[in-house]
Amino acid sequence: MLWVLQIALALFNLAGGGWKVMNPGEAEKRRYGLSGGMWRVLGVIEVLGGILLVVPMALNWMPALTPLAAVVLLLEALFLAVLYGRKSLKMVAANPLPYAVVQTVLAAVVAYGRYVVVPA
Repeated sequence: MLWVLQIALALFNLAGGGWKVMNPGEAEKRRYGLSGGMWRVLGVIEVLGGILLVVPMALNWMPALTPLAAVVLLLEALFLAVLYGRKSLKMVAANPLPYAVVQTVLAAVVAYGRYVVVPA
């Protein structure tokens, strides 16, 4: 079950991070008060975290990177949830807050699972 959540979180982060890296839109930067560089850094963190959630444990190469990646993604998702919560007041389909909340919960479960339940 933990592997399924890890893969879901990895895909979630690869999609979101890829979008942030490839589409540093002016509207998002203005709305959330982030520079284009910071927006891309968040995207790179998500892409690298998504890769490190699966690859090290799957290849049995430095598996301790997997729980570390989950914790980094948890902190990044908390940052985004707070940022989106402050600026996204309408609950519409385009609101990124639910995405950040799901990402935060998944990252917390994977981090707890890999540190406590089934250590790497």
